[in-house]
Amino acid sequence: MKARVLVVDDDPGLRRALSDRIQHWGHAVTEAADVAGALAAARAGIHDLMLLDLALPDGSGLDVLRELRKDGVSADIVVLTAHGSIESAVDAIRSGADDFLSKPADFDLVRAAVDRALERRRMKSVNRALAERVERLSGSFLHASPRMAELADTAARAAASNATILLTGESGTGKQVLAEFIHRSSARHAGPFVYVNCVALADELIESSLFGHEKGAFTGAVQRKEGRLEGAAGGTAFLDEVGDISPALQTKLLHFLETGEFERVGGTRVLSVDCRIVAATNRDLAAAVAAGRFREDLYYRLNVIRLAVPPLRERPEDIPLLANAFLEGFAAELKRGPMRIAPETLGILSRYSWPGNVRQLKNAIERMAVLAPVPTLSSDLLPPEIVAPSATSASPATDSDRARPYKEAVRRYRRDLVAAALARAGGNQTKAAAELGIQRTFLIRLMKEFEI
Repeated sequence: MKARVLVVDDDPGLRRALSDRIQHWGHAVTEAADVAGALAAARAGIHDLMLLDLALPDGSGLDVLRELRKDGVSADIVVLTAHGSIESAVDAIRSGADDFLSKPADFDLVRAAVDRALERRRMKSVNRALAERVERLSGSFLHASPRMAELADTAARAAASNATILLTGESGTGKQVLAEFIHRSSARHAGPFVYVNCVALADELIESSLFGHEKGAFTGAVQRKEGRLEGAAGGTAFLDEVGDISPALQTKLLHFLETGEFERVGGTRVLSVDCRIVAATNRDLAAAVAAGRFREDLYYRLNVIRLAVPPLRERPEDIPLLANAFLEGFAAELKRGPMRIAPETLGILSRYSWPGNVRQLKNAIERMAVLAPVPTLSSDLLPPEIVAPSATSASPATDSDRARPYKEAVRRYRRDLVAAALARAGGNQTKAAAELGIQRTFLIRLMKEFEI
């Protein structure tokens, strides 16, 4: 890779020597002799590294450093000075310098600084590509089942309006991903998507998180703070687990949904925000209304368009697609190169009931990707509770076992028995050993042998 280096020094001889040497290493160089020239050059183009003299004819290199950091310039900045001292180094580092070199310049140290800048640039590129891949995989509404295709179609049509949408379904089914899909499919897609977890904080803090607060509104409120709804202006606010908010907050949320207006905690000024509300819950809100735990008028205000996300066990066609997408993301994150799921493993994944839904599947794939010694994920890497259902339903005389060599079939059957017993015992080794009729020490030996 070729680095782009800006050399700032008022000594023309040193400046030329540095430029010649850096160009000899195969990099591009821009020169400047003073503060004005350094600022102009830095703002005119993108650089990976700046070699900056502190003593310049029209000011200090520290002034350049502070201005560029204020501008958000991300280049590595290495300060050069003939007056090397601890004080100068501390001032430079505090002002945002990445390194400090004394004159006369040691070309080996300069080359090391260039190499570090290149490595930083390479890592930024890798991280950006990884972030884009993870965003694509986690943010995409992946599906292959007819039920999810119908849901996606309905969600896309609902996105075209400004109506409030209520997403229901078990925990971990992917309600947030559906909410992001709705946002991206709407006319508000260029605006922010703001996530609010309605159960992560205490009631008073959730109110402050949603609506903001004024300075002095409560202990610790040392300055005014905008709420998440203000941050969602022009976009979408996703209220997750809305069924768990307190009655007082239900009243304030209802007022906002009806008028678009609210007051910050501790404030008296009426504010208004134009944002789309998508709410989600894993609770039965109709039952909560009947029990008096949830306001009926708020329920109907939220339930303008209701979309029910089915559990993963009711859409097994989605499991291979999701599993492979998650694996691609984790393989990139772990820098493992291309990885694949063995057909046998994929079959077990597809037959499992997934009580934790998509979230549990994602965690299982991450575990397998981390522990896999080879690029192909075998069933030995699966948690016992996932393998157990297939183990208990199998017998040593199945057709698939007959197709295996004798020792392999016996080993697999023994492993499945151990895994199933552990799963039924909730991981308790003593109980599992008792059920199998063996000593706990022997069970532990079997667990190590089978890598359970």
